[in-house]
Amino acid sequence: MPVGTQATVKGLTPDQLRAAGAQMLLANTYHLALRPGADVVAELGGLHQFMGWNGPILTDSGGFQVFSLARLTTLTEAGATFRSHLDGSLLELSPERAMRVQEQLGADCIVCLDECPPHPVEPERLAAAVDRTTRWAARCRDAQARADQALFGIVQGGVDRALRERSAAGLLPLDFPGYAIGGLSVGEPPQQMYATLDWTVPLLPADRPRYLMGVGRPIDLIEAISRGIDLFDCVLPTRNGRNAMAFTSAGPLRLRNRAFQRDPRPLDLECGCPVCRQFSRAYLRHLFLAREMLGPVLLSWHNVAYYQSLLDQVRQAIREDRLNRFRDVQLARWTDSD
Repeated sequence: MPVGTQATVKGLTPDQLRAAGAQMLLANTYHLALRPGADVVAELGGLHQFMGWNGPILTDSGGFQVFSLARLTTLTEAGATFRSHLDGSLLELSPERAMRVQEQLGADCIVCLDECPPHPVEPERLAAAVDRTTRWAARCRDAQARADQALFGIVQGGVDRALRERSAAGLLPLDFPGYAIGGLSVGEPPQQMYATLDWTVPLLPADRPRYLMGVGRPIDLIEAISRGIDLFDCVLPTRNGRNAMAFTSAGPLRLRNRAFQRDPRPLDLECGCPVCRQFSRAYLRHLFLAREMLGPVLLSWHNVAYYQSLLDQVRQAIREDRLNRFRDVQLARWTDSD
């Protein structure tokens, strides 16, 4: 899912996202509750109508901001109280309030409010976060009023196997339509994340979507899919695009590099996106050096298209029962390009 935190994937229109192959977007409860306000979005027809996107939308509950805005957040059993990064006003998000805001936003998939601790963290704090996340999940389920929104429970526990098992054991009786794995890609090494997935994914029902939150690099997606993950969100395609990095089938390109000054080739010889069909590496580099706004737009568009194309290839490999071979070939290509 491309990330549209503020009800927009930065620099891209809904038509461009659809042309890039995007099927589903993510928006954020915390940010939209602050601006323009969930009541405003509801009054204007909900997120789909508000942002002009007719595909599925998932909203993050604000739990990640407990981690990313920890300096502005106070946690109690009742919920999280944020000091707005915009104007210093207070925003209280209890499990019940998180459900109410997401119902007003009108996303198709919503998630429970959780506590996402940093890495590394003291074992006692990690265990407390797991237990609080489970209690909050039960409150979210009890507070959910709309039957047309699929609610995801979030498995926490860092890289501690026993705590991941404890978290899953607490959530499974709540019988959520989908399960998310949170608390990864927050500072742990990639191999530690993969190992955590090895023994966390089998704990979750195979007949429900399994969502790895906030991940990741192309290599992370393939590694996670091979372990049974179905759904992802990440800011990397657009954030890196805004900073002159293109993802390609041969590895990343840093377009500010002088090597591309006279390079007439497209970003990716294997990509059929509008950016690769029309523009050269040299031109795209020029846009960034000239600080033209078109540069970040075009690279973001290509990166989103690249991610969607990569996952389309993965789906085809799964259908043809050759995922492991596809994974090995692709990882070898990326390794050779490093």
